[in-house]
Amino acid sequence: MKNEKILIANLKCGGCEKTIISNIMDLEGVESVVVNQEEDSVTISHNDILTRSDFTKKLYSLGYPEATEENGLLLQLKSYVSCAIGRMSK
Repeated sequence: MKNEKILIANLKCGGCEKTIISNIMDLEGVESVVVNQEEDSVTISHNDILTRSDFTKKLYSLGYPEATEENGLLLQLKSYVSCAIGRMSK
């Protein structure tokens, strides 16, 4: 089992957390996902089928780029949509 800890931008609330967890858990080989709102981090435990780059690309597509990446208006807007979807999902 391998762990990847990724610091991200645009993490705001539990809705964001739910969206991130559900989307990352859908990826093949992912065992668990822990989102830490205080650290703005996502820790992913996986069986090494996917790489860190696969996870950062998925997070980026949801509007949560790595903290070291450029974070433009479009990504911020995407994160609000992802947040709203997370809040509405059960």
